[in-house]
Amino acid sequence: MTEEEEAEAEAQADDVDENADADEAEGLQAGDFVKLAYTAYTTEDDQLVDTTDPEVAEEEGVADQAEEFEPRTLVLGEGHIFDEVEDAIIGGEVGDSGSVTIEAAEAFGEYDPDDVQTVSAEKIDEDDRYPGANVQIDGKQGYISTIVGGRARVDFNHPLAGEDVEYEYEVVEEVDDIEQQAAGLFEMYLGMEPDLWIETDEVEEEVPVEPDDDEDEDAEPEFETEVVEKETLYLEATPQMTMNQQWMMGKQQIGQDVIDKLGVDRVIVQEVIDGMGGMGMPGMMGGMGGAGGEADIEEALEEADVDADEIVEELEGAEE
Repeated sequence: MTEEEEAEAEAQADDVDENADADEAEGLQAGDFVKLAYTAYTTEDDQLVDTTDPEVAEEEGVADQAEEFEPRTLVLGEGHIFDEVEDAIIGGEVGDSGSVTIEAAEAFGEYDPDDVQTVSAEKIDEDDRYPGANVQIDGKQGYISTIVGGRARVDFNHPLAGEDVEYEYEVVEEVDDIEQQAAGLFEMYLGMEPDLWIETDEVEEEVPVEPDDDEDEDAEPEFETEVVEKETLYLEATPQMTMNQQWMMGKQQIGQDVIDKLGVDRVIVQEVIDGMGGMGMPGMMGGMGGAGGEADIEEALEEADVDADEIVEELEGAEE
């Protein structure tokens, strides 16, 4: 085979590979945002694992939990759902539904008898010394299976360890709106959706000036101010959000992940402090004036465990 024929054969092979890649890339792919409805039960005893269906939640007696039961926005390929479910969805289309069985080892792990240990009850808070209580011992999360006297048997296996899980799902829609995508991400990170919006801001930035060809290479770099556009995701930091444990521990990582996934330039968190309508700070003297002032002062002194007569005597002595 001549060099020209070899080159032509390689080009044809590349075309075949490109066509194959195009075929493989059809349908939903990793990185796509989708809204997914699902319900998962253990296969052996039909114990509810998770659901987005409010009717199922009502039937199973979990509808009064704080979370909202509705289809959830997630990113394919990011490990937000079991790999087996992602594999079934990727390449498919909106409207697809199905059922996937996840074996125990891939779900919540096999049950390990060695992860059941006897510990001193002194390591457990008094309020948690009862069977079924979730406890943390030496940095490990578990639950009390039995407790007798000063000893407790603590099971450090996941409560669903050893259970196969059947996962029924439906791809409700593909989420293209960037604000909905952001809301879905924060729902996954924090278990809540903060108020958020996207704006394009004009921002002044210091940018380096390209040096002239004849300029000294060792010269200090010069900068100039330039107005640039930045796609900004704004968040309103409510008290609920600022006290969220996940947010307090990982806001920097969460913010960077949002920037990477959404393609925005920055995230700005705005804290809102509402006024108290001129009521003043409780317990401050400025809030005790006006009608009933003397009664308020006496009440405040009583709460502070201060003898009003003693204060009067001290003041009279100071005047003398």
